[in-house]
Amino acid sequence: MCTGGLLLLAGLLLAGPTLGQAPHSLKGQLLVATEAIGDPRFHHTVIYMVQHDAAGAMGVVVNRPLGEAQLASLLDRLHRDSRGVSGTIRVHYGGPVELDAGLALHTTDWMIADSRVVADGVAITANPDVIEAVARGKAARRLLFAVGYAGWGPAQLEREIDRGDWISVSADEALVFDENAGTKWDRAMARRKITL
Repeated sequence: MCTGGLLLLAGLLLAGPTLGQAPHSLKGQLLVATEAIGDPRFHHTVIYMVQHDAAGAMGVVVNRPLGEAQLASLLDRLHRDSRGVSGTIRVHYGGPVELDAGLALHTTDWMIADSRVVADGVAITANPDVIEAVARGKAARRLLFAVGYAGWGPAQLEREIDRGDWISVSADEALVFDENAGTKWDRAMARRKITL
């Protein structure tokens, strides 16, 4: 993870007004890969959507933990003071775009100027300060740290949904931040609506 990647991602998240909401914006919803998806990178993924408008879409995979990272080591890589820091943070695969960039989905009880509220008490932060807050025990009550994200160009996601690759379901804090990643896909699929 490099600071440049974090700052580039922060720029994408805070770029200002977009071209307008997509007709049925999925922002704040879960995007769930169906069995029909052809891309193995997304097999059984659950993605929390942080942006969806006429300019495209962006989300973070919430059910692919990669492992634990030493907080002191992350701070060292970010050229921050790591003295007295111990412990680890669980790192997730957020998606195939910008794999050198880190970001955090978190509850809104902790916010900084670069944080952006997505929906229903969930925010996203791409600023490296989030790692320092976690290391110092001052971060949000619930947090999911990820490297990379999933992104789609204008109308690309809509085409994939029409093809049957994805369904969308409601999101809540429990499903987004739950540590039991192995069951998230099944639980998200159980939320789908049956159309008669």
